[in-house]
Formats: sequence, C-alpha cells, structure tokens
Amino acid sequence: MTPSLPPRIPRPRSPERGTRTPWRSLRHGAMRWWSAANLVSNVGTWMQLTVQNLLVLHITGSAATTGLSLSVQAAPGLLMGLLGGAAVDAWPRKLTAAVSQAVLGLVAFVTAALVAFDLLNVVSLMVLAAVTGLVATVDAPACALLGNDLVPPDDVPSAIALGSVVSSAGRLIGVACAGVAVGTLGTAAAYAVNGLSFLCVAAVIPFLRPHPGAATAAGPPAAAGPPAARLDRLSGAGARDGLGFFVKRPRLVALTVITAVSAVFGRNYGLTLAVLVTGPLAGSSEDFGTVATVLAVGGIAGAVLAGRMQRPSVRMVGALAAAGALLQALAGLSPGLIPLLVLVAPMAVAESVSDTAGTTVLQTDPPPGMRGRVLGVWRTAETGWGLAGPPLLGLLMEWAGPRGALVTGGLIIAAVIGAGTLVHARRTASRRTPATVVPVEPAAAERAAAPVSHEPLSPIG
Repeated sequence: MTPSLPPRIPRPRSPERGTRTPWRSLRHGAMRWWSAANLVSNVGTWMQLTVQNLLVLHITGSAATTGLSLSVQAAPGLLMGLLGGAAVDAWPRKLTAAVSQAVLGLVAFVTAALVAFDLLNVVSLMVLAAVTGLVATVDAPACALLGNDLVPPDDVPSAIALGSVVSSAGRLIGVACAGVAVGTLGTAAAYAVNGLSFLCVAAVIPFLRPHPGAATAAGPPAAAGPPAARLDRLSGAGARDGLGFFVKRPRLVALTVITAVSAVFGRNYGLTLAVLVTGPLAGSSEDFGTVATVLAVGGIAGAVLAGRMQRPSVRMVGALAAAGALLQALAGLSPGLIPLLVLVAPMAVAESVSDTAGTTVLQTDPPPGMRGRVLGVWRTAETGWGLAGPPLLGLLMEWAGPRGALVTGGLIIAAVIGAGTLVHARRTASRRTPATVVPVEPAAAERAAAPVSHEPLSPIG
C-alpha cells in the first residue's frame, strides 16, 4: 500500500506581492472611474486640438495670429499660476475640480456654437482662449492632486504613470476620431465632443471617495478651517507663501533646473528630429512618422515601467534625464534611419520614466496644505520655459544645424545635471565631515619648563 502524502500547505501570500505592479492603482474603484473619465476627456481634448490650429488659421488667415492665440491661452499660466495654486489649497479639491471642468465644458460648447453658426471672429477667439487658460490654472493642479487622493501614498507613482498612459492613449484615439468627426459632422463637432468629455469628468467627481490611507497620510484637508483662513490662502500673501516655500526647498529647486534645461535643450523632437530625418538623413515624412511612433511607444513603455516605482527621488530623475540626454546626443550623430530608431526607443523610455518620477516628487514632497501652491509655482515656471524653449532651440538649430542642436543640447543637459550632482555631493560630504582636531600649543616658557605630557590634547571648541 502506497503511503499517503501529507496535505500540501499553500504558501502564504507575501504582503509585498503586487505592490510594485505598474497597474496597482487600478485596484481602487475610485481610480478606475477617474481613469475612465480622464480617457474620455483626453480623447475630446485631442479631437479639439487636432482641428484648432487649422480653424484659427482659416478664420484669421494669419499664421502670426494663430501663434498669438496660443500665447494668449498660455499667458494666464505664466501670470496667474501662483493664484490658481492658492485657490486649490483654499477650497475643497473635489468642488474646485468639478467646477473648473464644468466651466471648460461650457467654453467648448460656446466655441462649438459660434463655429456652427459662423460667428467666431478674432475677438471672441482671443477671449475664449484667455478664459480657457485662466480656468486651466486652477483645473490642472486640482485634478492632479484629486487623482492622488484616490490611492494610498505608495500607489501615487502608479496613479501618475497610469495618467500618462491614459493621456497617450487619449491622444492616439482623439487624433484618429477627429478626422472622422470633422469629415462627417463638421469642425464644430470636435468642440462639442470635447465639451461633453468635460461634463463626463465633472459628473464623475462627486462620486469619488478619497482613499483612507491617503487621507491619513495627508492629515487635515488643505481647505479646512474658517473662511478667513481660506481667504488668506487665496490672497496674494498665500501665493507668496507658496513661492517662498518652493525656493527654500532644495529638492524642488533641483527638480526645476533639471526639467527646465531638459525642456529647453531637448524634448522638442517634433522640430529637431523632423529636420534631421527630412534633411541630413534624406528621409521622407513617412520616415519621420515612424520615428514619432517609436517615440510614442517608448513614452508609453516608460510610463508603464515608472508605475513600478514607490518612492522616486530627485537623484533618480536627474540620472534618467542625463541618460536620455546622452542618447539624444548620440541620436544626433546617427548615420541613418535604423540607428536613429535604435537610439530613439530607449531615449523615450528613459525620459518618460524621468518625467513620471519628477511629477511624483513634485506632487508628494510638499506638505498637503501647500501642494496646490507648489503646483501653481511649477505651472508658472513651466509656462515660462515652454514659451522660451522653442525660440532658443530654433536659434541653436540656426547656428549648429539639426545634428549640432541634438548633440549640443544633449551635452548641455548632461553637463548641468552632472555639475549639480557634484555640488550636491560636496555639500553632503562637508556636512558629514567631523570637526578637525587642533592641538593647543603651550606657551614657549611652559614648553621649556614643563615635562613632556603623553595625555591627549583637547580640541578647540
């Protein structure tokens, strides 16, 4: 008779299992609803953006006016970003996000109506652009922080990475749907769909419940307190407090420098790589389309990988940004399309992981009551280098050509990050160096008269 084997005891499930999966934020129901609503919103946004420049150019007949409309929409982020962040800290996040989404939906519907009835002119166009930019100064930080509140702190990197994937997917779907919508229903349809997508997000927000772990880690709500305290946060003094906190926080300053130099001297691949492919590499527009596809796929892959992070650091952001910059420099030396594609893929992955890690640090490093104002400061700075970057890069390309711009830009980024790393290492080493022991010199007469002492000397101080 064969002896029976003892029953197999199942291996206990490790509490760490699944904590590093890139999709772990989707375990929370509120995040699933939020991501679905954001996908719809991103599809509508990219449908509108796909036809917006062509519409403005058709109405005004001027490329300069088209550029001016974009500047008018960006200007509130530069001028009012601090106050927008203060408003997010002053009022309940869900209410702020829902109202701002509803207002953006209203702006889209008004634009759709004006286009449908052929009433859109330059004046109304500029007014609508300014209103959109103004509302976005509140909407962007409110929605970003609201999404983080739906998951525990360790899952925030996954939530941010998921948002990046949703944004990329929404872009691909929105661009594809724009052609169908415009071809069958007209240009106004793209604006109307975008308006509906904003209302979709606004309708979902009231049903979202913050995760208890996020609430515990965050402490009291940022908008708690009497109306006078909220108004104080909303005032110019509150905005100045946010700016003062930001500039005194070395991690945030270092993150700003890394991101700014990367944005100015890199990342504008729609310009540099397009000229490189169609110029020195003698490629076609289809060839650049292939490069753009590889960039997009690499960005999505990088966002998925970044979702595995739990506690990213500024050092990680800098290392990945420098790696992407060096790959950019090598891409500028590519002898053909195939070597370029081989370099572009890991470059996009490294830069995507770096961006996601940086966003996580930015949104989690400040105390909860200061996060809206910190994001307001960031939006102001981001708008500044977003406006200054393309002209500076254009001048660099005029001076050095597309290859020189890619190589020089990549080396500048890597050099700035390397220099910052060395400075930080030296400061850290100097703080950790123990005090130097200096012996006390006895007086000459005492040295001659006193016997030699073998006891240790006391340090000064």
